[in-house]
Amino acid sequence: MENESKITYTMQKKRRDFMKTLGAGSGAFFVNPTTIFGQRPVKEMGKIDTEAYQKRSYDTDVLIAGGGMTGVCAAIAAARNGAKVILIQDRSRLGGNASSEIRMHISGSSQLKQVWRETGILEELVLTEAAENQQKSYEMWDFILYDKVVSEENITLLLDTALFDVEAGNGKIQKVKALCSQTEELYEISARYFADCTGDGTLAAKAGAEFMQGREAQSQWGESLATAEPDLKTMGNSILFMASPHDQEMPYTPPTWARKYGFKDFVHRKISSFEYGYWWIELGGMVDAVKDGQAIRHELLSVVYGIWDYIKNSGNHPDAKNWALSWVGMLPGKRESRRIVGDYIMKQDDVQSPKLFDDRVAYGGWPLDDHPPEGMDSTGIEPYRSIPLRGPYSIPFRSLYSKDFNNLLMAGRNISVSHVALSSTRVMATCATMGQAVGTAMAYCYKHSISPATLVQDHIKQLQQTLLRQDQALLGVKNEDEQDLARQATVKASSETTDGAAINVIDGVNRDIADGSTHQWRAEMNAATPWVELRWEKPVTINLIQITFDTGLQRFLRISGQAWVLAEQERCPQHETIANYTIEGIINDKKQVLHQAEGNYLRRVEHHFEAVEVDAIRINVEKTHGDLLAKIFEVRCYQEA
Repeated sequence: MENESKITYTMQKKRRDFMKTLGAGSGAFFVNPTTIFGQRPVKEMGKIDTEAYQKRSYDTDVLIAGGGMTGVCAAIAAARNGAKVILIQDRSRLGGNASSEIRMHISGSSQLKQVWRETGILEELVLTEAAENQQKSYEMWDFILYDKVVSEENITLLLDTALFDVEAGNGKIQKVKALCSQTEELYEISARYFADCTGDGTLAAKAGAEFMQGREAQSQWGESLATAEPDLKTMGNSILFMASPHDQEMPYTPPTWARKYGFKDFVHRKISSFEYGYWWIELGGMVDAVKDGQAIRHELLSVVYGIWDYIKNSGNHPDAKNWALSWVGMLPGKRESRRIVGDYIMKQDDVQSPKLFDDRVAYGGWPLDDHPPEGMDSTGIEPYRSIPLRGPYSIPFRSLYSKDFNNLLMAGRNISVSHVALSSTRVMATCATMGQAVGTAMAYCYKHSISPATLVQDHIKQLQQTLLRQDQALLGVKNEDEQDLARQATVKASSETTDGAAINVIDGVNRDIADGSTHQWRAEMNAATPWVELRWEKPVTINLIQITFDTGLQRFLRISGQAWVLAEQERCPQHETIANYTIEGIINDKKQVLHQAEGNYLRRVEHHFEAVEVDAIRINVEKTHGDLLAKIFEVRCYQEA
């Protein structure tokens, strides 16, 4: 008993010391929970704890609510631009609709089948997944997202944490309140800026920000695709499933509550494969996608098991006899709920028009893809109306912050758009680029102590240049960064192709934009090592070199549950990408190795080193991932403090 008492005392003292260090309740910034494992004491046996839920008060620069693809990209962007970030996610994993809980592949402007795959942080994530998850496991995608987020030292990630209240006043949000059931903690989190990346607009709605819901009438904004009369109907939710073939016949008996379907129910809904199905398993548009979520989930499950019953037992799909379900989602994927009103509301014409907003910070390219609110309750009609686009469209920053609060931004399907425009902007690749834009903007606003509206008015070009430098997807914005020393250099190369001049690495464009130019240096990979060199009239001092490589942006590249989608991808480093290279600094004709890289698979890389004075730098390309040409879109050089 004496030893037991000593142990208990020691544990209690450790807890007091730990909480003192943490500063709980004092407004100190919350430390990352991954660094404190093993330091929390256990309760004494036989004790009664009537206050199981402990209160914790934290303070940060930026609070991001929602850990889907939008919130992940927003958090990483804000953190990399110097802001302290708390990211709260109400699930045990990141990714939202793209996570292994829902398993919807990340769609976007690749649907144009041109060259407009989104870049930036999203591209970094999907390139990493393709290289490290060649086994095509959805669960490994969850891990890659988690690893990227927790590896950012400026991010504190709070999983299993649900927002339930907001304190706001005088045009500002002060704090949010959230609950983590896993750790029995109640969080009060103060921040300077807040981002609603919940999809449902939960944070904004709780704060009292104006939002839209349902479908607007044609008369409101003159949208030809809008309904004749306004209503509160939306697109519905979906639950997906996966199935696998086996060596023997696999019988199936549905639950008693599964729906019954016949041949006529699938006249407009094609069952073409069994391994991954189906986006048109949709319900909930006739009710509230949020408030009625529990009932919607059960009805969707009854639909899933009813469809599988039809596939297995109707006799119309005899080739399914050896197939069996391997996974059924328990979390519906949402398409639409609240849309927060910003300083600008995007409409149908903005999506179908090639105009470029002055405050553009992202782009989209998915069709105007609207679904009937009845979903599987009306199988006699087409499950969608899709109007393809001719090219990408720009997204203004004014649609990414609330008009009612000067420190509330939003990204994802809850941005300031009409229902018709939402039918295009809602897809995850587009939302992810909005997230990067919002995260970067919040860090910029924090650094300069300004509101998002002031940013639009006085700082938008600086934000655009920052986004472009960090490989954000933008239209019609060229590199005009005055700090980029590469723009002052002359360029030569060991060799170049007729369509790949060396000077292209400083032409201001870091990707194929379908204007007739490759915008990249190209050289044949032969016995001699090809190189490209930047030289200055006078020596310059640099400590950072940034390179943008080719990663085949003309291809679709996303984790998917569909075998044919995966078959069309390169589930490995992309063959165009330069794998091995050496960067040399040259001063008075003497060469110094600044960096050596092996096995690179990323599109955008940054190399930091001790400041060095050089007359020139040379990039020697030693190996690609299979391409016969060395390809580089852009080289930037900086002297950073």
